[in-house]
Amino acid sequence: MASPSLHRLLSPRSVAVIGGRVAESVAGELQKLGFAGDIWPVNPKRETMAGLACFASLDDLPGVPDAAYIGVSREAAVDVVRALHAMGAGGAICHAAGFSELGDGGTPLKDALIEAAGSMPVIGPNCWGVLNLLDRTALWPDYHGCVPVERGVAILSQSGNMAINFTMQARALPLAMVITVGNQTVTDINDMIDALLDNERITAIGIHTEGIADVARFSGIACRAHAKGKPIVALKTGASEKGARATISHTATLAGSDRFYDALFARTGVARVHSVPAFIETLKLLSLAGPLPSGRITSLSCSGGEASLMADAVEKRSHLSLPDLSPDETLSVRATLNQFVDVANPLDYHTFIWADFEAMKQTYAAMMQVDADMACLVYDIPRADRADTTQYDIGLDAWISAKQETGSAACVIATLPECLPEATAIRLHEAGITPLFGLDEALDAMNGAAAIAHCSPRPLPSPSVSSAPASILSEHACKKLLAQAGLRIPKAISCATSEAGSAAGSIGFPVALKASGIAHKTEAGGVALNLATPGDVQAAADAMSAITSTVLIEEMITGSVCELIVGVTRDPQFGLALVIGAGGILTELLADSATVLLPASRADIAAALASLKVSHLINGYRGRSGDLAAALDAIETIARFATDNATTLEELDINPMMVLAPGKGAIAADALVRMHES
Repeated sequence: MASPSLHRLLSPRSVAVIGGRVAESVAGELQKLGFAGDIWPVNPKRETMAGLACFASLDDLPGVPDAAYIGVSREAAVDVVRALHAMGAGGAICHAAGFSELGDGGTPLKDALIEAAGSMPVIGPNCWGVLNLLDRTALWPDYHGCVPVERGVAILSQSGNMAINFTMQARALPLAMVITVGNQTVTDINDMIDALLDNERITAIGIHTEGIADVARFSGIACRAHAKGKPIVALKTGASEKGARATISHTATLAGSDRFYDALFARTGVARVHSVPAFIETLKLLSLAGPLPSGRITSLSCSGGEASLMADAVEKRSHLSLPDLSPDETLSVRATLNQFVDVANPLDYHTFIWADFEAMKQTYAAMMQVDADMACLVYDIPRADRADTTQYDIGLDAWISAKQETGSAACVIATLPECLPEATAIRLHEAGITPLFGLDEALDAMNGAAAIAHCSPRPLPSPSVSSAPASILSEHACKKLLAQAGLRIPKAISCATSEAGSAAGSIGFPVALKASGIAHKTEAGGVALNLATPGDVQAAADAMSAITSTVLIEEMITGSVCELIVGVTRDPQFGLALVIGAGGILTELLADSATVLLPASRADIAAALASLKVSHLINGYRGRSGDLAAALDAIETIARFATDNATTLEELDINPMMVLAPGKGAIAADALVRMHES
């Protein structure tokens, strides 16, 4: 493995198990799995443990352990870790709870554990342990469902109970390693992922976590994983908002920690899933077939109902498609079927060829040679206790034979998970065919595999922000600052409310009048539009005098095709993020937005804008379209301004950004900026 500091711990040749009941369980699990190295129980009060002679102390061991499982109380665990570090042990699993999960109450012991560990890796505390099925190592105090494998996926889980559940899957997912990360007090999830990347027997990595502490480091590791062809799948839970702090901008309301994670995973080529079944299926697909470059798939079934379900399900997934067959492909498939079959993709091949091995093989092979990333056979097998499944075996034999003949990527999808027996799934996997359980989960897996295929991962910079106080700039000052950066703004003048009527003439009518120093002007009655005369302006200014002494007079922007919100918000973990969405007074209600972590490329910005429903207004809707190039230029200018001021910018909010007709540009009609003093 890449990290020498974790190699001995994860792939030990000698293990010390320290404690009583828990330690004995670990010794037993090591023996059951067939661990070939030395097992050294340490307990001064017992003579034997799991049939092995006990040592009274670490000092009595015949050698220095590569790994130690610490199954003692939290206070005693710190002393054991210190002793292990002093003797040069390879690392330890700390089972005990009662550290950082207790909040401030666990801080002293947490700090003591860090000091005791020194340079020695420690997984935990408050964790279940490590299963290494490649080397038959179970640093694990409980039952599990794993069997030894030659290669397979690694799962890193924040939850010990969920880790056990993952091991109990009956879906032919080859589990090579399971690590419960615990509190990550000494060794964190980044260390563990990094240590797995150079292990050629690990085919994919799954992470189940509520969060990642060092996002910038994770982004670099994920980029390295992508470059090595080692896919990462993330089941990120706990969508509560880390950024639940007082904010003044619409942008900060739209952005949240979960959106930041979406943006992080999209940027670094990590496939994110939202359910345990999708997690298993995506890991399995990426482990065996890898990413799907085009997202083009073909589908075969002997039922029109299944073909229809497949077509509907694919349409809901943005990265997948069921391409029409070319004339030559159609002829090739048609030659294997009779005149009653409508040759299409998805293909309902009817039951005319059912249980005819050669006929089924020819049809399957013809569809496998269609220009696509994956050939999918939708195939549900009846319950063996209630039906004779012999004929279904013929169809599977034909699918396997066609796969071997064509060399194409292929999978079998059971619409219901219970309709694909584990033994059959294992057989398919051994033949290089991905067995997928559940139609939705299967297509979620393929959608994720297609989404990451064309990613060009880039790491994030470590967040950095000035410690000086932050203050809100006036709108007039905001716009002047943004104009200097290259953003187009309306003609404007700032003046006292008593002078508004006479000052408006220098702008030209009609004008907009805005109260200065108010964050959400519309809600506070601080905006008046389409004022056509000096009298109208002064009357509106007088009405606003109760909330402000200064107003901003601006040219009235007309001819808008679309209103956007474009903003930047800061997160303590992720740094600056660009938010693009539907703008105007209904921003939060519509919640049509996309988040991009900064720095960002124009391609990132274009993809985010294209993902919005409101983008249809710019691209062309009911005979009208907007200036797309100008909108992208404006957003790119804002992103560049934010990156150039990365240490001082706290929040930026342009709402609305008025996108005009083609050739007319895009204008920042309203702006708010909060910056730290430089």
